[in-house]
Amino acid sequence: MAVPEFRAIGLTGMPMVQSGDDLAAQIIDAATRQGTPLAAGDIVVITQRIVSKAEGRVVPLDTFVPSPFALAYATRWEKDPRVVEAVLRESKRIIRQVGPVLITETHHGFKCANSGVDASNVGGEGLVCLLPVDPDASCRRVRDAIRARSGIEVAVVMSDTFGRPWRLGQTNIAIGVAGMLAMRDYVGKADLDGHVLRVTMICDADEVAGAAEMVMGKLDAVPAAIVRGFPYQPGEGSAQEIVREQALDLFP
Repeated sequence: MAVPEFRAIGLTGMPMVQSGDDLAAQIIDAATRQGTPLAAGDIVVITQRIVSKAEGRVVPLDTFVPSPFALAYATRWEKDPRVVEAVLRESKRIIRQVGPVLITETHHGFKCANSGVDASNVGGEGLVCLLPVDPDASCRRVRDAIRARSGIEVAVVMSDTFGRPWRLGQTNIAIGVAGMLAMRDYVGKADLDGHVLRVTMICDADEVAGAAEMVMGKLDAVPAAIVRGFPYQPGEGSAQEIVREQALDLFP
């Protein structure tokens, strides 16, 4: 029996991404320059931040004219009302208000703090970064461009940092997927004792995103990684499969 293992390889030396940049070309070049060229079966993990930058989703705060609610909330919690307005516009609904943090459901269906709106590492003052409009489509474009440029078939996962309701600390999860199934379904299979599993589904996409974060970090300017040797299931997966439907949500 082969020893199970995989590698997570951070891609160093990528330039600061600007609107309109070709992420596939930058990833291929960075991987080649550092001596770890892409190979068939790799999973390329890209941070939400570089995708948002490339797709023009870093916008001036002055774009957002605060509503009365945003003004009142910002005054109470000493926040920039334009940021609050950005959070409101990027949300489908507000789930909870916890002090200065708005727990929202985004238009994608993600449940997270402040609709994923962030003002860090955006390239300057007076700017804010929004989530990509369609993260799965963004991943497909990068996957297809890598295939067209190199002839190599890879999967692509877009990662972002989310908090967790039951545990302290944040971890990276998948908000976009292409070229692999997001979930590994064990329902109907027998465990080592012969018991048939009824509910077990492992989120491969989230686990890949978390593993890649270990070589990317938050302050190291490593915005992409290769996960090599992980036995994923090829297919047209989607991060939407990971979102728990409202009827089953434990925190509606």
